[in-house]
Amino acid sequence: MTTALDKLRTWITADDPRIALSGVIFVAVVAGILVGALFGGLGPIIAMGLIGALVVGILMLRSTQVGLSALITLICLLPYGALPFTIGFRPTFLDLALGALFTVWGLRLITGRQRTFISSPLGMLVFIFQGWALFIFIFGLRYSGLNVTIARNFLEVLLSVSLFFLIINQVKTVEALNQISWIIMWAGGVASAIGIFFYFIPGDWAIRILSLLRVFQYPTEGILRYIEDDPEQPMRAISTSIDPNALGGLLVFLTIITVAHLLAARPIMPRRYLWLNAGLMLLTLYLTYSRGSLLGVVAGLGLMALLRYRKLVWLMLVAAALVALLPQTQLYVQRFIEGIQGTDLATQMRFGEYKDAFNLIERYPLTGVGFFGTPDIDVYVGVSSVYLLLAQQMGLIGVGLYLIIGLVYLGIVLVTLSRLPKGDLLEAPLLGYGLAILGAMVGGVFDHFYFNLTFIHIVALYWLTMGLGMAGVLLANQFLKFNPPNTLPFESRSVPARR
Repeated sequence: MTTALDKLRTWITADDPRIALSGVIFVAVVAGILVGALFGGLGPIIAMGLIGALVVGILMLRSTQVGLSALITLICLLPYGALPFTIGFRPTFLDLALGALFTVWGLRLITGRQRTFISSPLGMLVFIFQGWALFIFIFGLRYSGLNVTIARNFLEVLLSVSLFFLIINQVKTVEALNQISWIIMWAGGVASAIGIFFYFIPGDWAIRILSLLRVFQYPTEGILRYIEDDPEQPMRAISTSIDPNALGGLLVFLTIITVAHLLAARPIMPRRYLWLNAGLMLLTLYLTYSRGSLLGVVAGLGLMALLRYRKLVWLMLVAAALVALLPQTQLYVQRFIEGIQGTDLATQMRFGEYKDAFNLIERYPLTGVGFFGTPDIDVYVGVSSVYLLLAQQMGLIGVGLYLIIGLVYLGIVLVTLSRLPKGDLLEAPLLGYGLAILGAMVGGVFDHFYFNLTFIHIVALYWLTMGLGMAGVLLANQFLKFNPPNTLPFESRSVPARR
């Protein structure tokens, strides 16, 4: 049976050039009418965004590699963007990217294109953590009725944690791992450049430009942020993350991963571009004035220097000396000292939050109160520490599982790294993705973004990073299985794809 598509194909490929030309003109006219209607009805910005999203969506449904690239780009550049129209609710672009990724992976499992499920040495702990989170979600309903928004956000968090499994089942070659690393570093560099641009241009211009994102449900008020919310104080970098501390949390991952590849024996892109991206990220991190994020980056880079890249120690010392001595950085130094002493307003407010958090945890130590609120009117859920927030919501059991997963993961990565020869192809990914989690764990003492229903993009990046690190571990184990240490020259070694 001849379909309309077959007839159209026959028309535009006819031997008679006049008939073929008429077919091409017909297609062009119809396409022009559709595109014109789209632009006229929705406006040029929404129409172009919709066409671009459609193209990317089709590609994502064909490849998880494309889907992961799109997800990383959204995390860095448009983390809160949502559809400009409602379909009963307004799904974010992150929702759509996560949905497409898991749809493709699910279809591969159903159709038999992938016949195995890899859980990794860390898999059981992650499953238990997800199971406990789901139990606490249901358990918490006893204290409050079901809130659809919170339920949707919780589902997004569960999908974000499941990225760990998707990554280790789909990223099975060094080439695939390097492609994702390439996307992470360039997307992070662009996000940092945007943050610097908005920081230095006049404030009215920044507000006017960022207000254009209202089409994608971004806020239009209170866009610019200042130290202690005081416009008399210096402005803080926000990029498209809006919250400067959230941007700092994002940069913890991006900076450590980029520096690891910058100092690699054989970098995956020209070193000048890595210097550029690393410099942009460090400058943007500084301009966020996020002290917790800075400590996380220092912890990750410090251990990196001790493990492999000793010259990084000197770079860090030079950077510290410049910050301590330059007149332009004295305000930053002063705020850091005030934070340590607990004398500034922001730190004092955090101390108050910590005290209230301990009161709640003391009443509900093992299970917390769930994700919907508290049964007592004199306590509340919310604190600037991911560990105290987890203890409030999921109890000491939940925060204990979270810490154990992070520590076991770091142990696995570091043991694997110690077995690889220096300069190995997998050295930079293991250092970058391993120590990025260490940086987030240190930063998490002072920030709550790393497991928070409001900041889904950072939760997704946390578990995506952990998945990429574990993918590197599995590739390294495969490499060591076929190429025992000291048996082959470095240039002859190869890493077979995992099955």
